Amino acid sequence: MASIHTYNFPTRIRFGPGARHELAAELTALGIQRVLIVTDKDVAQLPWFPELEKALADFGATTFSGVWGNPVVSQVNAGIDAWKAHGADGIVAVGGGAPMDVAKAIALMAHHPGHLFDYEDGHSTRPIDQPIPPIVAIPTTAGTGSEVGRSTVISDDDTHAKKIMFDPQLLPRVVLADPELLLGLPAKITAATGMDALTHLIEAFLAQGFNPLCDGIALEGIHLVAQHLEACVDFAQRLRAGEIFDEATAAAHLAARGGMLNASMMGAIAFQKGLGVTHSCAHALSTVYDTHHGLANGVMLPAAMRFNLSAEPERFLRMARVVQPGATDGQEFVDWIVALSASIGIPTSLGDLGVTSDGLEPLVAVAINDGCHPLNPRPVTEKDFYAIYQDAF
Repeated sequence: MASIHTYNFPTRIRFGPGARHELAAELTALGIQRVLIVTDKDVAQLPWFPELEKALADFGATTFSGVWGNPVVSQVNAGIDAWKAHGADGIVAVGGGAPMDVAKAIALMAHHPGHLFDYEDGHSTRPIDQPIPPIVAIPTTAGTGSEVGRSTVISDDDTHAKKIMFDPQLLPRVVLADPELLLGLPAKITAATGMDALTHLIEAFLAQGFNPLCDGIALEGIHLVAQHLEACVDFAQRLRAGEIFDEATAAAHLAARGGMLNASMMGAIAFQKGLGVTHSCAHALSTVYDTHHGLANGVMLPAAMRFNLSAEPERFLRMARVVQPGATDGQEFVDWIVALSASIGIPTSLGDLGVTSDGLEPLVAVAINDGCHPLNPRPVTEKDFYAIYQDAF
């Protein structure tokens, strides 16, 4: 039987097959007596989810599953209503980045007055000075790594503009990282979320500033993606086709999912250093076209890295040698990204997302005002954004 490991960075993480079964004990240790489970519509329909709910019967658990797509304020408000109606004192966040972010926003607003955006990081009009209820996080995708983050990203319902709320208390108290929960993830979601994790790792390593801790974590995370993402997508496709795995294949699938789960958390830890132009381009796609964040990152990553290569050739070479030890030029890393994207089915063009080459103005208008690109290793002008988007067609 596989072991469950504990590591504390930046929060307490219990990692390994079956880690989810420790949930009741963790809630008891935290003194939580009445639980609100926050998840999305799809996760709530998975066959293992009723088992999780049943395990929390002694905690008076109720489920809020009103989360889907890129999370917006109205979903948070509905979750706050559910929190108050239930009289909860703790949250279990189950799912990918969207329910994680909504769970954190609910926790923030549980005892704070006003509107969620009153607490926007860098633009707050109210202090975060009230208690924030404890959160236990159970990730079901390997992408955002929100389970080890101190922020929540929520969009405006009308404008789709993303707002970030940050406070150290938003960090979940414990993460139960169970790769078994990722085994049924469809290939397309596996690919998109995996490219999200990879983008976090790459942009963190390239971001301006001095943070050797984040740099080391980013490089090891890139190594894990190179080792495991293609395998995860392949396993998902084979399961979809009806293949029944033997014991060795099932074990290899579980190990690959575990590798990506760790890579995802490492990406979220590493990007404390900063992000870059890929994320600014992707945030604009999510704002204007409501594109899945990971998919947007995946489509934009090759063009963004072609733009960045000349600014940091030595760092690109270091990344290239992580994925191809014999690499002699940073261009090989860009080529590897392109090959990886193709192998896992990421669209090769913005046109595949419904974007037209004559409709770039609203994208550039959002991207130029996004907070990620100022730490990009190469300064990005409005003209540059047009060129990067054009290159992505």
